[in-house]
Amino acid sequence: MPVALSSKPVLTLAAARQISDAAEAEALRNEWHVSIAIVDDAGRLLHFSRMDGSTNASVDIAIAKAQHAANYRRDTRFHEDVLRDGGLPLLRLPGTLPLEGGLRLLVGGIVVGGIGVSGVQAVQDGLIAQAGLSVLM
Repeated sequence: MPVALSSKPVLTLAAARQISDAAEAEALRNEWHVSIAIVDDAGRLLHFSRMDGSTNASVDIAIAKAQHAANYRRDTRFHEDVLRDGGLPLLRLPGTLPLEGGLRLLVGGIVVGGIGVSGVQAVQDGLIAQAGLSVLM
């Protein structure tokens, strides 16, 4: 008897590019210079974009935010709020970056990856990431 396996949606490179393009369009509208990372459900980099004028640090931060969202299956803002409320043990968890700007990419309630944005204020990073996420809705 064959083993029953489930099927799940998978984030494609084409979809990752569309998500990144939508996020970049939002950043351009606001004249913000950011890095945008899209990772798959395992937190592995699938697509990356660094806008002219973005900071050097934004590269690693964007990737870390995307990985955090995918690996913990939580938006980075969730853990930022936990930390703000005194949840200091959160800082001991591996691979966390509790700063707004990392969102889970969900399809049918299943995490297929994450988007991370860095380069402006965390709230603005979050708005850009949300613009990218809107492609999946």
